[in-house]
Amino acid sequence: MELKNEIKVGGVVYALTEKPFIEIDGSRDFIGNCDYQKAEIAVLSDISDERKDQTVIHELTHAIFYEAGYEEQDEDMINRVGKVLHQVLIDNFD
Repeated sequence: MELKNEIKVGGVVYALTEKPFIEIDGSRDFIGNCDYQKAEIAVLSDISDERKDQTVIHELTHAIFYEAGYEEQDEDMINRVGKVLHQVLIDNFD
């Protein structure tokens, strides 16, 4: 799946970026992040292309839920929906 520079979710344009590290609350143990205020989805630059695809879809799922009004999100549900969405997109679109 080819990554673009941005994606529109619920009328909000999110920038898609790659970063050498992703820090959240002082920890650098993350491979992706969705920042709603900055409208940015970031993935770690030194992971495999397959892992980048999965991570973008996971973070995109966060953005979709947020823009649909779900500010409080269950990470397990996001993981499950993200994995299925990733499979659907990979298997059905070029």
